[in-house]
Amino acid sequence: MPHPVSDEPRLSLEVPVLLPGIDGENDQCVERLVGRLQDLRGITMAHLESDEEEPRLCLHYDPNLVALAQVERLARDAGAALTRRYRHETLHITSMDCGDCAQSIEHVVRRMDGVLQVSVSYAAEKMRVEFDSDTVTRDAIASRVLSMGFEVGTETESPQGWFARHAELARAMAAGIALTAAFALERIGAPVPAALAVYGLSYFLGGCDIARHGGKALARGRFTIDLLMTVAALGAAALGQWVEGGLLLFLFSLGHALEEEAMDRARGAITALGDLSPRTARVRRDDETRERPVAELLRGDIVVVRAGERIPMDGSIRAGRSSVDESALTGESLPVEKEPGATVYAGSVNGDGTLEIEVTKLAADSTLARVVALVSEAETQKSPTQMLVDRIAGFFVPATLATVGVVWIAPPLLGWLSWSEAFLRSMAVLVSASPCALAIATPAAVLSGIACAANRGVLIKGGVHLENLGRLRAIAFDKTGTITRGQPEVTDVIGFEDTTEERVLSDAAALEAGSNHPLARAVVDAAARRDIDAPEAQEIETIAGKGLRARVGDSLLRVGTVDLLTEDGFTVPADATALAQRLEAEGKTVVLVRRDARVVGLLAVADEPRVNARETIAALRRLGITELTMLTGDNARVAGAVAREVRLDDFRAALLPEEKLQTVEELTRRVGDVAMVGDGVNDAPALARASVGIAMGAAGTDVALETADVALMADDLGVLPFTIGLGRQTRRIVTQNLVVALGVVAVLVPLSILGLASIGLAIVLHEGSTLGVVANALRLLRYRG
Repeated sequence: MPHPVSDEPRLSLEVPVLLPGIDGENDQCVERLVGRLQDLRGITMAHLESDEEEPRLCLHYDPNLVALAQVERLARDAGAALTRRYRHETLHITSMDCGDCAQSIEHVVRRMDGVLQVSVSYAAEKMRVEFDSDTVTRDAIASRVLSMGFEVGTETESPQGWFARHAELARAMAAGIALTAAFALERIGAPVPAALAVYGLSYFLGGCDIARHGGKALARGRFTIDLLMTVAALGAAALGQWVEGGLLLFLFSLGHALEEEAMDRARGAITALGDLSPRTARVRRDDETRERPVAELLRGDIVVVRAGERIPMDGSIRAGRSSVDESALTGESLPVEKEPGATVYAGSVNGDGTLEIEVTKLAADSTLARVVALVSEAETQKSPTQMLVDRIAGFFVPATLATVGVVWIAPPLLGWLSWSEAFLRSMAVLVSASPCALAIATPAAVLSGIACAANRGVLIKGGVHLENLGRLRAIAFDKTGTITRGQPEVTDVIGFEDTTEERVLSDAAALEAGSNHPLARAVVDAAARRDIDAPEAQEIETIAGKGLRARVGDSLLRVGTVDLLTEDGFTVPADATALAQRLEAEGKTVVLVRRDARVVGLLAVADEPRVNARETIAALRRLGITELTMLTGDNARVAGAVAREVRLDDFRAALLPEEKLQTVEELTRRVGDVAMVGDGVNDAPALARASVGIAMGAAGTDVALETADVALMADDLGVLPFTIGLGRQTRRIVTQNLVVALGVVAVLVPLSILGLASIGLAIVLHEGSTLGVVANALRLLRYRG
């Protein structure tokens, strides 16, 4: 049963493990699943509870770092599944007119029995809720939100017509027109009832939305800015100050309508991602080609994509050649040439040729669909700054109400002001101190930053990671596939004594055939080019950071480093050692091959640094990154040659995976915030331990999409300075927004108390500051680095 384990937003969740063949805590499958989940940032503990008939995996996690949906996907990919009892939903909520509405919804929904965690983003118009479906249903949660006066729908729903899409703005403008008309009637001496009727219409149009929301929240025991603004306007009207009250409602509703219009730009930048994939596809089945909804397509279906059309599904090209524009997904500006056997992604644009594509993933599992899902989750995860602002707001609102009460009651009792004058000043204080700009300052910037990154092929999984990017002081890079191209080639094959090159390459390929490491692929490709058939290996063992051990026929083969070959006390011949050192001095990686008690040969593999690696390192230094280190399992000679070529500050060589993790921890203690950049697969522990884990080339691997905090969809190191620069710019804009929001309050409140700022001036400056911080945040959408 899920239960809070501390005052922090961290939960304990029990999960029945559905892997076949589990007989208890020592099962290796379970151990691998536990280990993988523990590597995921946000999972604080994962352990097996075997007290019951069915083993249950208990997870302790921080919902602001990892969503239940992400935990479920990882468990499913590993062969397990979360119990269907615990559900997660993302609901699209409209009719919120300020950040205070989001806090009200959180307050009410969190108190429902069975709700484990809820996070509402006013900027994104989304609520992520995790709940026990045995206790509460999605419909019950939606109904509770509806009862508060908000609308619940799906992201695909879009009102038709200008007035439907801009209803709040239309009502605000109508309120302004009615207020102007009422003021004019009053000035020309029209009958008082006529003027009051038009004032009433203005009040209704400007205050209907905020009064409804404020009243619903009050019924749930929560005071909101909407309610307080309504009371202020009605109080002004009761004192005969119809213009001040109407101006308050008009400017308040207009400001929030304009704020909503502005925020729609940021939301639209993200929503556009989901619109990239076509809704139908041209499918060939049984010699018949016809249009079908993509949701009905199955793995193995053949999709025909003509020139200029978007590719509807992830798949592999069966026939045809063409250039494919993947910029919407990866940010790559140039089309990529594709031929039979190449992988293509949904949402990409086919160039000048017709392609026949075999579907390899269902529509819901495509790379684009997963990116959209992860971005949707990221929008509702609060950054540390936003959580701090929320805590401040918890004290800020009661303090504001206390100040308003003192300003209203104390001066008349002391004979300083009349009751009506004191009330007007107190209402001006209320408007001045309303924290609307403070509430939107951070989420608007985070939403804009995530949207900007997504449109450049960079997936940032939440505000916490975006903020951490802005604080980085050091970066650790994996070597193979990150600093280097990740496409090593076998340059030398040498057999010792009577062993032929073909035999050496055959033995090495036999062991490397099942590995996905770049060096292994280089060996297998070299054997294929020479038409060498590798024998089948048995009992293959992977020795982390050293190589492979297996049986081929009656012989025991070892392929890897000197440490692997000497693990049983064996001594590598001096001539083999000398040759290996000479090749390593040339910047090549050497793989030794031992058959039983004899070294039969070696292979040398070279992996060139990326063309833009040196330029990228220089750009990172200009951004203020003080320490740039390369981590590799390769030997020191090769690592040193690569590090010198790209001008890195330091390198650590011959590291095992756990030693990479220890190095990241050491850098964090010494420097502060550290990023780890790797492939997101072999570096998962180090990526999870770093302040920010960044995976490159994530479009090609589901694991990287799930495990990294930041995923660079394209295999392009040059995007890294843009990503870190965006994080720094986001921090600057958040700081600017908070200074403006708090500065306006600090100036206006004293002026309002002293009677130097009227309600009209207070609302103009209040709404102006709110619109200002939103406009400032939207500048991030244009960030180019």
